[in-house]
Amino acid sequence: MNAVYWLSHRVFRELSRGFFNLETQGIENVAAAGPALLASNHVSFLDPPFIGASLEEDIIFFARRSLFRYRISNYLLTNWQTIPVDRDKPEPGSIKTVLRRLKDSKKVLIFPEGTRSTDGKLQVSEPGVGMLIAKAQVPIIPVRMFGAFEAMPKDSKLPRPSTITIVYGKPWHCDLTNYHQQGKALYQTLADEVMRRIGELRVV
Repeated sequence: MNAVYWLSHRVFRELSRGFFNLETQGIENVAAAGPALLASNHVSFLDPPFIGASLEEDIIFFARRSLFRYRISNYLLTNWQTIPVDRDKPEPGSIKTVLRRLKDSKKVLIFPEGTRSTDGKLQVSEPGVGMLIAKAQVPIIPVRMFGAFEAMPKDSKLPRPSTITIVYGKPWHCDLTNYHQQGKALYQTLADEVMRRIGELRVV
């Protein structure tokens, strides 16, 4: 964990706990050492930093390539271990970078829906996530954000007080031999499966 990541981790942890009363459930499901894909619903700009702040280890993030064009954002995103992606034209290099980081035993945060929800409800998953699941062959940990939409919905400029809870589900070990589909059909099936598992998560 580099110095910039460490400092940001502490800042976001204090902010999330102090201003949003952040709670986590099922954190023991992430505790196992080794690589994994953390697959979360996406309702707010707060999702990535708060998920990162809730964990003790550093993780890998994604961000739109356009956000890297500014010097300060490029510096921060790079130090936050963020992989640039083109959402309209996914690049093979991005997939290779993710697979390489997983081989380094890192955990990678992905959002199967591809973009933030406009109403806080779960959206349809993107097949690209299924391709990543098929190629990575690492445990997939479903994650669900509760309260983040109320705190900072998509069109909001500033956050507002709200209790945020992050629920981590049990790891899913995807066995490709259980599926008869191939290509994009298989990838969509896997993406739909991970969204189903996210949808089953509840605050207890």
